[in-house]
Amino acid sequence: MSSTADTTSSQQDLWMRALDTMPGGISHPNRRKNGDPVYIRRAKGSRMWDVEGNEYIDYSMGSASLLLGHAHPDVVKAIQEQAPHGTYTASCHALEVEWAGMVQELMPSAERVRFVASGSESTLLAARVARAYTGMAKIVRFQNHYNGWSDITITGSEAPYDEAPGAGVVPGAAESIIVLPTDPTKVEETLKSNDDIAAVMLEASGANWGSVPLPANFLQEIRDLTDKYGVVLIFDEVITGFRWSPGGVQGLTGIVPDMTCMAKIVTGGNPGGALGGKADIMEVLNPRTTTHAERKVVHKGTFNGAPLVAAPAVATLKIVKTGEPHKHADAIAEKIREGIRAILEERQVPGAAYGESSTFHIHFGNTPSRDSVEGLTPEEIRGIPSSTVLAYQQALLERGINNMSHLGGITSSAHTDEDVEITLRAIEGTIEQLMSDGVIGRG
Repeated sequence: MSSTADTTSSQQDLWMRALDTMPGGISHPNRRKNGDPVYIRRAKGSRMWDVEGNEYIDYSMGSASLLLGHAHPDVVKAIQEQAPHGTYTASCHALEVEWAGMVQELMPSAERVRFVASGSESTLLAARVARAYTGMAKIVRFQNHYNGWSDITITGSEAPYDEAPGAGVVPGAAESIIVLPTDPTKVEETLKSNDDIAAVMLEASGANWGSVPLPANFLQEIRDLTDKYGVVLIFDEVITGFRWSPGGVQGLTGIVPDMTCMAKIVTGGNPGGALGGKADIMEVLNPRTTTHAERKVVHKGTFNGAPLVAAPAVATLKIVKTGEPHKHADAIAEKIREGIRAILEERQVPGAAYGESSTFHIHFGNTPSRDSVEGLTPEEIRGIPSSTVLAYQQALLERGINNMSHLGGITSSAHTDEDVEITLRAIEGTIEQLMSDGVIGRG
């Protein structure tokens, strides 16, 4: 981690001011670090620099929204060219039509597209559309799957799964959600015995962007079951969309849902999101028709499809369409996974490095192999003490590595082999420190 300070604001000064202006001093719970706060001033490619000039290799990549890395020239150019023409007009514009067409082309389920302002809005709207289309009330979701922070999607994202993991959620909201383990037998029992289910919603990667992988063949089994019982299938591809492949998980596997929730890469790493779905289902959003007047969905949003977002989104998706960013990012992630496995083996630390596409996850503890957590329960996978997670994150940060969340990271087409070498040295040093401190031990 190098230091070339070029501002007069220190991290500590900003933190003191933040405490006086924002609850807890932050805008997102994941942004508070275990040690001193970090305020990023600029970012380029795979790197970020804080206000004191410290440099970091970034594996958060805008919470997985930046497949092309920070400040990609084409994305920056698109923003710069659009800004003088107006940042927002609350009117229809040509860019939103081009953007929707690109999403439709790339994402198999997106016969029609509606833009929203965030990933959480996308899942919230998907649930409302499914209820309107089917006339049913309940949504089946899965334990540990994070589908946004709205009242109807937050329950089940953390244990205990039958109650909201925080205050302020309307008590009745949980009554419209059925939270299940990722067990097809349980899903079929529920669909068979309940005649008020509108949809099944899940993270297409498995819980928490794949840190808890789905059982083998689970997506196909759920597709078959939702078809059998006439229930809408919703893939949350907020992270996997355009990352697992140009067409997300569904483009890679050929398993196509009825609706897809999108954000992050779909906007070129800018604020916003989208919901795509089959034309007949999405028709409940059409204010021009009267075919299902009693089922019309009210959905507004001042900044839906904003031109200043549409411009970099189009620029990003043009590159995504080639599939080249995925090849590079996936290869970099696999090198990191392989390197971590070697470190764990050499240090005789029980654990595994695993992940799909351009992700890598670490699990500390007994595993069936160095590259899999298959056979472990979700509770075992997610059961690493928070103190261990925070210690790992902080030790990495002090070595110039910013990870995504928990014990994993996200790569981009901007990461290099040099980044991998530096990262693996930092991870090795971090593991050695945690062993020395007694946080983790040998097997």
